Amino acid sequence: MNRFTAAAVVGVMLAATAAPLAAQAQDRSDHGRDHRDERRGDRDYRQERRHDNDGDRNRGDRDHRQDDRRGYRNERRDDHRDYRNDRRDDHRDYRSDRRWDRNNRDWWRGRSDFNDYRGARSGYWYAPSYGYYRVEPRYYGYRWTRGGYLPPAYRSYYVADPYVYGLGPAPRGYRYVHAGNDIVLMALATGLIASVLYDVF
Repeated sequence: MNRFTAAAVVGVMLAATAAPLAAQAQDRSDHGRDHRDERRGDRDYRQERRHDNDGDRNRGDRDHRQDDRRGYRNERRDDHRDYRNDRRDDHRDYRSDRRWDRNNRDWWRGRSDFNDYRGARSGYWYAPSYGYYRVEPRYYGYRWTRGGYLPPAYRSYYVADPYVYGLGPAPRGYRYVHAGNDIVLMALATGLIASVLYDVF
């Protein structure tokens, strides 16, 4: 057998042996790749599940917080509505029972702002919620008129609730003031009298 034939035989034998080995190596390589892909897929799946769970948990927390805030706002709104209704009812009772009545000289009895009122006193005026205070003799029994001026010493005895006397809110820059037995609507800046309600009590 010549050298060429021997080399050919060895080459064929090597090829015959190498082909299954290469196929086997390829199978192992493919199998390893498949196994790695499977592990990677499992890892990705677990991360997605974790992310979804975290998202659900966060979403649940957010929803819970939003529900809490919504409930708090609703409770505040209900409390405020109840408070306004209570105030309105109290004010309605107060107004209906204790308003000034020109035909009833004792309308003021039982009112807390008249607790220390004991009738007219010579040389003094009485202002509800303020009490008695001394007045100059020339103003005792004075008849106030529209267009006149209230002296500065007597301009600070504001009427607490004009509605009690059947009066609406004072215009801007004006206040209702107790002046003796009368209530005058006075300009704050000058003391100019715009109107007078006589003989309140």
